[in-house]
Amino acid sequence: MMSDTKGIVVFSGGSAANSLVDVFEAVRENKKCPLSYIIPISDNGGSSSELIRVFGGPGIGDVRSRLVRLIPTNPPSPEKSAISALFNHRLSSTSGADAAAEWQLIVSGSSDLWRAIPSAKKELIRSFFNLLNLEILKRVRPSSTFDFTSASVGNLFLTGARLFSGSFESAIYLLSSICGISDGEVRVIPSINSNFSHHIAAGLANGDVIVGQNNISHPAEATALEMPTLPSESLHGIRTRGSVDHTADIEDANIPGTLPSLRQRNIKFTKDQDEDLPARIDRVWYINPYGQEMLPPANPRVLSAIKHSQAVIFSIGSLFTSIIPSIVLKGVGEALRTTPARHKILILNGSLDREVGPSSSPFSAFDFVEAIARAGEQSRGNPWRPVLHGSRSDETLGNSYTSPPTIRHGSSLHPNPQAGNEAHRASRDSIYRQYVTHVIHLTGDGTPLVDRDRLASFGIDCLKLYGRKSAKGIVFYDHQALVGAIEAILGKKGDAMVLSRSRRNTLDG
Repeated sequence: MMSDTKGIVVFSGGSAANSLVDVFEAVRENKKCPLSYIIPISDNGGSSSELIRVFGGPGIGDVRSRLVRLIPTNPPSPEKSAISALFNHRLSSTSGADAAAEWQLIVSGSSDLWRAIPSAKKELIRSFFNLLNLEILKRVRPSSTFDFTSASVGNLFLTGARLFSGSFESAIYLLSSICGISDGEVRVIPSINSNFSHHIAAGLANGDVIVGQNNISHPAEATALEMPTLPSESLHGIRTRGSVDHTADIEDANIPGTLPSLRQRNIKFTKDQDEDLPARIDRVWYINPYGQEMLPPANPRVLSAIKHSQAVIFSIGSLFTSIIPSIVLKGVGEALRTTPARHKILILNGSLDREVGPSSSPFSAFDFVEAIARAGEQSRGNPWRPVLHGSRSDETLGNSYTSPPTIRHGSSLHPNPQAGNEAHRASRDSIYRQYVTHVIHLTGDGTPLVDRDRLASFGIDCLKLYGRKSAKGIVFYDHQALVGAIEAILGKKGDAMVLSRSRRNTLDG
């Protein structure tokens, strides 16, 4: 039975990994096993920021995005298409008044979005919209009104369901049921099960600290007050770089003293015009509303999924805001190190974004692996100590790193086969391999640099795929090739292919 079969766990965020849902579903189908998506709840940008400001609670945008993406499309169904269109719909971005008027059409049941949705299901969904609408009206104050601009209808539904049930996971279950997602086969699991907001901060190599996920990944246009990057020593203070906290005059769901950057509206932002960070991101951690570091426990369902997995996949997406926030949680690092899963696969991004810059010092594939391993050790409460490999220390290895010679048993490098075996075992026991065993990557302009010899020295195998270029020149994974690569790793024949040094590790897409 599927419930007795070890599953596949995918760490991902929202939009980027949505493009690979069909890939993961194909692998799940072929392996006849459960599939669990681990989704962070630290997003405080877009319409989620307004819901958090008024109601508190977790960032639900990525969870909603994945649930709606998972709506079955085979066989085609007008009802399912209409439900997908409803929950994916965003209200007007022109003005708050236009968006509010559009919202009232949905609440009243007169919007065209309701066409093709059966009456019984329509009234069930609409009841939660009406509940949320009442809660919004109850919270209206002269200094604070809800801004419907660009609001996601799916996010509004999840919030109404959470307020009604008092449980975020119950709201997810309800939306999953409405969307026709089988809970026994595919699960969307929030990394933290909470009715409270959880925010992150990022520490840069130059000592600066950036507060809030949205400010880390793609700062929004200022809609409340200007919020500059925070220096690390300011986190325990009240003011930062002369900023004035005008949000203290606004009554909302935030407790008094909450950092201004966590209270501001981040409704409008763009992912296409991000400026470089002044330095590399060293690590990411969770903070309380006052900016103090904390280590929240992971959702027990996350730990259970990892414990009962046959493979763990770190999907494409923003490294420090989509993947790392789920790994640094208490319990996840230990679960990843002790899981029976033999394969822990990193699907490397096809391009570099703001988080893995600056452009003068972009992340390589090894940097991605190291960030994951460091986050896992942070989850375990351990300071990061790069491990020794041979006579070299990872701590001294930068962009000038020279790959160590390839170990060949019985060669002049290791005339004693036993010495070669010991070196091989050392690479297989490296701290990096405890978290990542395989890297799947693309080749082409703009893709992260992959030093295959360096990764191999730590026991990490690489598979290179030839993807497809978009009109903008960005390389994307070919779905069929990616399915083949993942299944090659998971299968016995795949192990032979990956471990063989005499065979070319490439798959043409």
